[in-house]
Amino acid sequence: MLSKDKHKVRSLGMSWLLLLLISLPLAVIAGGTAQDKRRSQPRPRQELTHDERLEAEQCLAEQGYWTGPVDGTLDPAFRYALIAFQKVTGRPRTGRLTKNELEAVRKADKPLPQDASFAHLEVDLTRQVLFVVDETGSITHILSVCTGNEKDYVDQGQTHRAHTPRGQFKVVRKIAGWRRSTLGLLYYPNYIHEGIAIHGSPAVAAYPASHGCIRIPMFASKELSEITPVGTSVLVYE
Repeated sequence: MLSKDKHKVRSLGMSWLLLLLISLPLAVIAGGTAQDKRRSQPRPRQELTHDERLEAEQCLAEQGYWTGPVDGTLDPAFRYALIAFQKVTGRPRTGRLTKNELEAVRKADKPLPQDASFAHLEVDLTRQVLFVVDETGSITHILSVCTGNEKDYVDQGQTHRAHTPRGQFKVVRKIAGWRRSTLGLLYYPNYIHEGIAIHGSPAVAAYPASHGCIRIPMFASKELSEITPVGTSVLVYE
């Protein structure tokens, strides 16, 4: 009788153990499935749609920023226009189009020139932008620029300071296409003071980084040269 009872207890214990072994993997699987479901939940959308990019580019163009073709494509011209907008409005100079940047572009007003009395170019050294101002005093084009960083550099054995002069100047000489200088290549340079020129460059940083020239993006260099003949006034200020 006692042997039969021990057998029943042993059988009962084996049954519970079997149930435990069966239920444990199921619990793990169920837990893992729930975790997988949490991981598979859609994240907030970060990338803008084509229509949103197109809207941002259209708004920038209407405010005078030089965007290139308005097609919603985040090409270099669009990014430089966005950086110019960020410079003018005091936002971080990232060149990234986010939801926050789109909202800021929507709410922004067209900037005003320092002098609206005649047609000229303006270079704002503090904000690192160039304004093309027409005869009505309206800004028609806004470009991101890169000017002198005020650091010393050596050229042909002599030490100079990377300084962009302030004041009112005129375009005194122009070169179509590339020009090789001792400091590098200049694309469609428009000279305004001694060796200082407004010229295209593949390297247009968001902050001052040139030897003194006013660098502009390559895509706008030829057209800017064409719309600013010799004699065009240029205001450079902080």
